[in-house]
Amino acid sequence: MTHSGAAHEQREALGARLRELRRDAGLTGRKLADSAGWHESKTSKIEYGKQTPSEADLRTWCTLTGSLDEFPDLIASLRNIQAAYMEFRRVLGTGTRRRQRMLSHIEGETQIMRWFEPMIIPGLLQTPDYIEWILSRIIRFYDIPNDVDEGVTARIERQQVLYRGTRRFSFVIAEQVLYTTAGQDSVMVEQLDRLLTAMALPRVQLGILPSAAIYEGPATNSFVMYDNKLVIVETVTAELTITQPREIALYGKLFDLLRAQTSYGEAARSLIHKAIEQRR
Repeated sequence: MTHSGAAHEQREALGARLRELRRDAGLTGRKLADSAGWHESKTSKIEYGKQTPSEADLRTWCTLTGSLDEFPDLIASLRNIQAAYMEFRRVLGTGTRRRQRMLSHIEGETQIMRWFEPMIIPGLLQTPDYIEWILSRIIRFYDIPNDVDEGVTARIERQQVLYRGTRRFSFVIAEQVLYTTAGQDSVMVEQLDRLLTAMALPRVQLGILPSAAIYEGPATNSFVMYDNKLVIVETVTAELTITQPREIALYGKLFDLLRAQTSYGEAARSLIHKAIEQRR
């Protein structure tokens, strides 16, 4: 499922519930639209997830169907949809620093973090020069305000979470991550050395998913699991925030499949050393 598809699925679920309320009230779609003063197509668009209702729409719907007791739950569903899909243009509208602080807040409230990356080093394990390269490309790609220095500082501050408290971190990175170039060879060598250092941290588990691993599930995007409460998935256009327990369970299942194929310990260090040698 695509990320916009997941948001659409939630709209469809909300619409299906509204359709049930209308039918239980004995109203046709046209009758409800006439009573609400809407165009007759609006009822159908909302019920089939083609249009997101406003909070005022929901109140009108509940009033006309005699189901105001359902209003609080419907509002909660609507706000979940609104929060689930955040365009990067909006998230990064003022630059990169703000998003770093948002993530820092979430990480500070998490005890167990599970992180999969198919292409680049996870942000919590990046060196300053690697961060600068990545953020400068993000700024250029999205054409957002250039605050690269502030963004680098904020991301480094985030990394303190690795050393404080009793939190545990499980990183699974694809072998390709070791070879994706972000800067000169000297930057990459320093970054790969940083991975070796991070593997020695007491609450950090870092493994490498070999490039020849068998396909077991749709691990096509990076995703981060914050306990069993929240999953954040990055796409090209947006960040998807997942809070539905059923969907979180699927990501947990996928992470376990990836982890079962991942190399740890000496085998992982050997893969990193191999990548370092190619840069020297």
